[in-house]
Amino acid sequence: MFTNNPINKDYGLRKSSTILVSGGSRSGKSKWAEYLIRDHPKVCYIATGVNDKQDEDWQKRIKIHRDRRPNHWRVIESSKNLANIIEKNNTNSILIESLGGFVASNIHINQWDWEIQLKGLVKVLRHSPNTIVIVIEQTGWSVVPETEIGNKFRDRLGSLSLELEMIAKSSWLVIQGRAINLRDISVPIP
Repeated sequence: MFTNNPINKDYGLRKSSTILVSGGSRSGKSKWAEYLIRDHPKVCYIATGVNDKQDEDWQKRIKIHRDRRPNHWRVIESSKNLANIIEKNNTNSILIESLGGFVASNIHINQWDWEIQLKGLVKVLRHSPNTIVIVIEQTGWSVVPETEIGNKFRDRLGSLSLELEMIAKSSWLVIQGRAINLRDISVPIP
């Protein structure tokens, strides 16, 4: 059905249909995620970033994403209760843009509650019958935040990335406008 789309290649025996797309800011990760799911007839696009109407740069970025998306994609703007939204989704495919918004929205909860959120999300993703493409930012590549909250964000996003990698069907790193299939060129750390 989608023979030319790399999403259909079997990149490992995983228990979910979760596909990770990671990369730095402005690397092209969102475009690649959209490309991977473009041929699916029903897509639910979950935008996790808080829509700050006063931030002109943010509004420009949102417009770029909006203009690039097919009109028939259903859009949900929410940065909380991600597991709930995925579980209740009745479409065939989901694109989550991106997990940084989800982490930022939950940054003030304590570690115990964060672990519960994380476990709930992983459980839903593992058991979802849907193809789910997740955009996740790469953080911490030589930058050490000066603030406690910055370190918490980096650590939570990094831990979430590792957890999702363990259940993902495929994993991509996008850098300088190029997508690299991590399963083809890497080995998992024992």
